[in-house]
Amino acid sequence: MRMPARSAGFTLVEMLIALAIFGMLTAGGVALLSFSVTSQDMTDRQLATLSEIRRASGLLTSDLAQAAPRPWRGGDGAQQSALASGGAGDPRIMTLVRGGWDNPDQAPRASLQRVEYRFQDNRLIRVGFTHVDGGGAASVTTLIDQVDQAALRFRDREGEWHATWRPEDPADLPVAVELTVSSARFGPVRQLFLVGSGR
Repeated sequence: MRMPARSAGFTLVEMLIALAIFGMLTAGGVALLSFSVTSQDMTDRQLATLSEIRRASGLLTSDLAQAAPRPWRGGDGAQQSALASGGAGDPRIMTLVRGGWDNPDQAPRASLQRVEYRFQDNRLIRVGFTHVDGGGAASVTTLIDQVDQAALRFRDREGEWHATWRPEDPADLPVAVELTVSSARFGPVRQLFLVGSGR
């Protein structure tokens, strides 16, 4: 006996099962895409912070490696040490005179430059002055943002570490400088830099 031929198409139960499977696949795809976007965003933020730390490290390495034992004078004419740390409550954590300042335009200026590192408004900032002595225009660059704390230590020729650098001889430079930057994202990051030839 022959079975009756089945008409083409899906039954209602088959359609519901197919729609349920398609819905689960779609939900899984959306969840995976959302996770990927969130992960990419977190990775981008972490890489941006690491990039800031590396840029700050590069500038500090360059500035301290070319630190010059040249005292300078402020706007009031008072002599300042070639390299000095700021006092309590002072946003300037370090001021120094460095050599090797590029002059591609052949501007009428020296190859020495006075630079300051400041910690203010939860940012580590580098300030470069156009003149070693006096005030003068300055270029301000934010190196690291969202910083909870920034602290320096200075190593003398005897191997002792100091929280501040106020030498008796204004031309005296430390042998090394330690920078510790703390942030909520990375915790404390400690870096060491040689000053000049590291003598």
